[in-house]
Amino acid sequence: MKLEAPMLVVNDINHSRAFYCDVFGLEVVMDFGENITFNAGFSLQDKALWAKFIHRDEKEIVYRGNDMELYFEEENLDEFLAHLKNFPEIEYLHDVEEAAWGQRSIRFYDPDYHIIEVGESMAMVCRRFYDQGMTEAEIVERTMMPEEVVKSFIK
Repeated sequence: MKLEAPMLVVNDINHSRAFYCDVFGLEVVMDFGENITFNAGFSLQDKALWAKFIHRDEKEIVYRGNDMELYFEEENLDEFLAHLKNFPEIEYLHDVEEAAWGQRSIRFYDPDYHIIEVGESMAMVCRRFYDQGMTEAEIVERTMMPEEVVKSFIK
């Protein structure tokens, strides 16, 4: 068995398509009108059609469960954060936070209140720490990454 792709149910597939294309630069690789697949490995499904598939009334499909997220990594988080300012309608769960292991991330909702996290890649975290003067050993300890992985990231 093989997992093919997660799918998000959306109210307005065209609005959500524009959101993911404009905010993340994703490309649609398959478009069936009421279902589209992005090059990032996930799909969107129109709410009305989804309700038919699962034999439920549309009112039974609820959003803002805050129980899952789509996770993206970005090489240049600061550049992406500047890009996000072009979308004033985005509702944020929190501003940029730095985790104990040093990775910075931000979380916000898509148009249907699915949680999106965009985190700095761990390669960039290691490079940032190295550029700030941390030793390889300090980076290994802080990030909890294997020494050989840290070495490959900072070279």
